[in-house]
Amino acid sequence: MKDYDRKRRQFLQYLLAGTAAAAFPGFGLAQDRRMLNAKPDPNFKPDVEIEFVAQLAEVPILPGPSTSVFRYDGKVLKGPQAALLKSAPGYLGPIMNLVQGQKVRIFYYNKLPEPSIMHWHGMHVPQKMDGHPMYAIEPGERYVYEFEVKNPAGTNWYHAHPHEMTGPQVYRGQAGLITIRDEQERKLDLPDGEYDLPLTIQDRRFTAGNQLQYIFGMHERMTGFLGDTILVNGRADAIIPVKTRAYRIRVFNGSNSRIYKLGWEDGTPLTAIGTDGGLLEDPQTFPYIMLAPAERVELWVDFSGRKPGTDLMLRSLEYDFPQMGMGMGGGMEMHGGMGRGRMGGRGGMGMGTGRLPQGKDFPIVRFHIVEKIGESPELPKRLVKMRNLTEKDVANPGRPVPIAASMEHMSPLLNSASFEMDEVMDIERIPVNTIQKVRITNEHGSMGSGMGGRGPMGGRMGGMRGGMGMMMLPHPIHMHGQQFRIISRKLKDGNMDSYATVRDGFINSGWKDTVLVMPNEEIDVIKPFEDYTGLFLYHCHNLEHEDLGMMRNFYVS
Repeated sequence: MKDYDRKRRQFLQYLLAGTAAAAFPGFGLAQDRRMLNAKPDPNFKPDVEIEFVAQLAEVPILPGPSTSVFRYDGKVLKGPQAALLKSAPGYLGPIMNLVQGQKVRIFYYNKLPEPSIMHWHGMHVPQKMDGHPMYAIEPGERYVYEFEVKNPAGTNWYHAHPHEMTGPQVYRGQAGLITIRDEQERKLDLPDGEYDLPLTIQDRRFTAGNQLQYIFGMHERMTGFLGDTILVNGRADAIIPVKTRAYRIRVFNGSNSRIYKLGWEDGTPLTAIGTDGGLLEDPQTFPYIMLAPAERVELWVDFSGRKPGTDLMLRSLEYDFPQMGMGMGGGMEMHGGMGRGRMGGRGGMGMGTGRLPQGKDFPIVRFHIVEKIGESPELPKRLVKMRNLTEKDVANPGRPVPIAASMEHMSPLLNSASFEMDEVMDIERIPVNTIQKVRITNEHGSMGSGMGGRGPMGGRMGGMRGGMGMMMLPHPIHMHGQQFRIISRKLKDGNMDSYATVRDGFINSGWKDTVLVMPNEEIDVIKPFEDYTGLFLYHCHNLEHEDLGMMRNFYVS
């Protein structure tokens, strides 16, 4: 029976390849030959070989019983052993430490009880190595990744990416960090070793027996999962010992949907030295920093002036989170798209569990000063020289590629469409080796208006009589392939008072692969589509939205 299912699946893959080949010349061949990725290419000469195994594991997270998770276990088969650094206490995947210019081969074995595939988030790699869900492999199968590290120094990450299952798999542990080094970074002599700290922030929800709880119902799918327990590097109530000197802290939002407003408890400004795409040209100071799911920020934190025995707390500060309007009599009504009601704030309905809704103030991690030391590096005035792109470089200055996010008819959509594995609209066809202007908008939508619409899985569904008003939520939009530069962002219509609680925390310089788009915001970016052809995804990185179909393909040819 199992062999029959495998052959049937292969037949459907080949059938899909034939359909895609009719629309995209050359695509069918690539899809038809997908099984070659079960074996290494003898012509590819790797500097580093790594084995990853995705499998069930029991790990201690909270006091008491261990928690069942989906864990990545890894080991270095060839090359420097420092290419993998195990993450304690074992909930997260090991940290990959790569160098620009290295050729990397990764053997991925799926020992989970369901299909999966790995995506190298933020990495500039060929389409077949990017972890598109079309390449999801079954339990017991292997996928071989081979690519050259083209990214500059910075912090990226890897995670599971199967269609309609990304949210629960990442939630259960299928994620880990990637650090990249290069020559420009080495010359800066930034804090390294024990003074280079990863900070992966995730929210989770546990049963009384310490097992992970996930989604309770459709409402939570539509808004995105929110937990009531904050984990930092896999631990609750995290305390990190530090010395009186400068640190490089790589902060990564690994949550499914939670948006953090990072700020120090004592009001000290934050100094950013890097974003998703690597180091900035010069350090920048912010009163707080907004960090959406999948985003990274590198902070320069100097504990030199603090006394041993004292603490400094990093918090998520209060902000106005857009809410869902209820047009059914009573409840809350939206005006201009930026609602003001929320639990723990100004009344209203709130989102998530009620104990830790979006926009609430809560602690994230405590830094405890344990030792006074004499020497500390100084913050460089200049960091790295970045590739500078302007509108003069784009191929489509007057015709930006649209990415319109909306919530319509109980469906999170992009450009009014749900995800189809092999579907590409004309506006999603991109010439290779071009630089494109992309315009991202967050539009009004409805939660049903008496009309039929495309359902969350792409099917047809009837509207809800009378409707439920509209849902306006922020959307962290991620584009696979090369990273992009933000050139403008503006609020077209909305509550300026609410927007004012978040706008000073956006880092708009540097290279990005994920950008948080607030309701009624319009953001223009410049994105290269160079080197590689094929289907590259763009989607909302609220993982519940992604799994409900808020994902599309660019076809680069």
